[in-house]
Amino acid sequence: MLEVTDLHAFYGKSHILQGVNLNIQEGEIVALLGRNGVGRSTTCKAIIGEVEPKGSVKLNGQEIAGKTSYEIANLGIGYVPENRDIFPGLTTRQNLILGLKPGQKDGAGRWKMQDMFEMFSNLDERADVEASVLSGGEQQMLTMCRTLMGDPDLVMIDEPTEGLSPQMVKRVAQLLQEIAKRGIATLLVEQKLSIAMDIAHRVYVMGHGHVVFEGTPQELRDREDVRKEWLEV
Repeated sequence: MLEVTDLHAFYGKSHILQGVNLNIQEGEIVALLGRNGVGRSTTCKAIIGEVEPKGSVKLNGQEIAGKTSYEIANLGIGYVPENRDIFPGLTTRQNLILGLKPGQKDGAGRWKMQDMFEMFSNLDERADVEASVLSGGEQQMLTMCRTLMGDPDLVMIDEPTEGLSPQMVKRVAQLLQEIAKRGIATLLVEQKLSIAMDIAHRVYVMGHGHVVFEGTPQELRDREDVRKEWLEV
C-alpha cells in the first residue's frame, strides 16, 4: 500500500532523513521506533508533504512525493500529529465533521460518527461541548477519530499515548487494532516500546536518519544488540 524508497528530507541545511526505506501493507500495523531526534516524525511529515521529500513515496503504486498535503490526504492518507491540533473553539461533533472529505457524507466510508461515540463514550457525552474543555486523552481520541472520519486507507499516528493515563493508553491500543481489522494500514510512531511490540505486525527502528532494523516484534526482542544501541536510554 505504501512504499517509501530512499527518502531524504532537510530542515534548512540539516540533513534529517538520509535514505529511509519502508513499506506497509493493507491492514498492517507498522511501528516506527527510535530515540527522539532520529527522524521518525520527520518521516511522517515528509510522507504527508509537510516537509519537502527527496526520493520516492508511492501510495497504491502512485507517486505522491511532491504533491501538496491536502492532495495526499484526499488520495487516502490520514495524519494524526503529535500535538493533536484540535479546533478548540468548535464542539467535539463539529471537529468530527471537519474530518470528512469535501462532498463526503457521514457514514459514506468505513466509519461514521456514531462508531466514534460507541467506541468512546466520553466523546459522546461531550459531543456538543467545546473541544478545549476535553482532557488530554479525550483530545487524542478526538484527533484520531476525526482523521478516521475521512475514511483513509492508511493512517500515520505520531506518539498517540504521550502523556495519557494507563487506561487511556489501553483504549488507544484497542482503537489501533480495530483500525487494522477494517483493512486500514497504520504507521505508528511510538515511544512506549511495550505498546508497539504488543500490537505491531512489523517494526522499523530508526537511527541517525535512516532505518537500522526491520523485522517482527519477536525478532526485535531477540536482538538485544539493536535494542541497546538504538532504543535504550
